[in-house]
Amino acid sequence: MRIVVALGGNALLRRGEHPSVEAQRENVRRAAAQLAKIASGNSLVIVHGNGPQVGLLASQGMGMPEDERFPLDVLDAETEGLIGYLLELELRNSLLGQRVCTSMLTMVEVNPDDPAFARPDKPIGAMYSQADANTATRDKGWTMALDGPAYRRVVASPKPVGMLQVQPVRWLLAHGSIVICAGGGGIPVVAGADGHYRGVEAVIDKDRSAALLAREIEADLFVIATDVRGLYLDWGTVSQRPVRRASPASLSKLAFAAGSMGPKVEAACEFTLRTRNRAVIGSLDDVGKMVAGTAGTSIVLGQAQLEEGPRDIDVSSNETPEPIS
Repeated sequence: MRIVVALGGNALLRRGEHPSVEAQRENVRRAAAQLAKIASGNSLVIVHGNGPQVGLLASQGMGMPEDERFPLDVLDAETEGLIGYLLELELRNSLLGQRVCTSMLTMVEVNPDDPAFARPDKPIGAMYSQADANTATRDKGWTMALDGPAYRRVVASPKPVGMLQVQPVRWLLAHGSIVICAGGGGIPVVAGADGHYRGVEAVIDKDRSAALLAREIEADLFVIATDVRGLYLDWGTVSQRPVRRASPASLSKLAFAAGSMGPKVEAACEFTLRTRNRAVIGSLDDVGKMVAGTAGTSIVLGQAQLEEGPRDIDVSSNETPEPIS
C-alpha cells in the first residue's frame, strides 16, 4: 500500500517545551519509532510540519538588521533540511538499515494572487501572552492571533498548486526508498511570466501539500498524524466524544479552526473526494491502528452520518484542544 503521512510539527517540539536540539531529537526518535511500524510492506512518504521551528528562526532573525534577515522561504528551506536530517537519521536507526530513507528539499508552487497573502492565518513560533503579542505587533509588525489559550504569530499560507519535485519522489518510491519531502509544506515559490521561479514570504500548510502530493503519486491512504486522537464533537464539555468515521459531506457541516484543524479536515476531505480513497486523522501514537482503520477519524465516501465513538476515550496526552500545525 502507498501511504502518505503528514506529520505535525508538534512531533518535534511540543507546546511549552524548550526548543533545544536534544528535545527535538528525542521527539523525532519517538516519531520515527512509530513510523517504522508501518514501513514494512508499504510504500511510505512522510511530510512534516515546521511551525515551531520556522517561527523560532524568524524570531531570532528579528534581532538582525532588516537587510540581513532571511525571508520565510529561506527559513522554510533551512527547517526542511534540519527536520529532514533528524527524521532520516532516526528512521534509519529504527529500521536497522532494512530500508533506504531519503530526505529531499522540495519547492511547491503557489499562486501569487492567492488571497491568503492578504489574510495571514498560519500559526508559527512560540506562544505569547496578550501583552507580549501586543508588543510584537507594535515593535515587529507581526500579525498575532489566538491559538488555544495564548497568542502566536500568523503568516500567509497560500494553497499549493504544484510540486516541482514530484518526479524524483516517484522515482525514489519505485526504487524502494522511504521519502521525506515537502517539509513544512515545502518551499513556497511562484512562477514569473518568463517561467523563472522565485521564493515568496509564506509558509504553506503541510497538510494541504501532503494531500496534493498524495493525489499526484496516487496514494492508497492519506494519514494526518498529530497530537490528538481524532476529531471530536462538543469539545471541552462533559458530552465530548470522538468521531470514528465520517464523510466529507458530513464534516462540511461542522466548523474547525482555520489555523490548525481546519486545514487538516479540508486536506483529508479533498483527498478522499478526488481519489475515493480513505484519509484518517489521529494521534501519531496510534499510527499503526490508524492505518488498520481501528483508531483516529477515518474519512470515507458513502458514510451517511457521523459515526461516534465512546465518550470515555482520552482526547490527547497533553490536553491540547487543537494540534500544532
